[in-house]
Amino acid sequence: MDKHEIKILISQKPTEIQMKKLQEYFNEMPFDEILTGLNFAKNRWTAKDAGVLKVGRKSIINKEIHSVTSEQAQWRLKNWKMMIANYRKLGYSYPTISRIKKHFVELSKKRSR
Repeated sequence: MDKHEIKILISQKPTEIQMKKLQEYFNEMPFDEILTGLNFAKNRWTAKDAGVLKVGRKSIINKEIHSVTSEQAQWRLKNWKMMIANYRKLGYSYPTISRIKKHFVELSKKRSR
């Protein structure tokens, strides 16, 4: 196996631990996988820097079901078409809306017994 050297100019001096981790990544992983990971990290950092990084699906679901009573969950399920329209206006995807509905069904059953 041929060995190649890469020289990179960076703005900060890395610590010894960071250098060891970087060397470990290059030793264990294929180069294409490293580039794919760096591309993902760059895109995420760019979105975060621009303020457009979306929150994860779990936090969206938790936000929607937090403090919802059994009666409220039942009402939302009865008026589900209207709820879907509101969620779509907020930009939620159909899988996210489906997961919210699943939690409402569980809430309506759990607390009404």
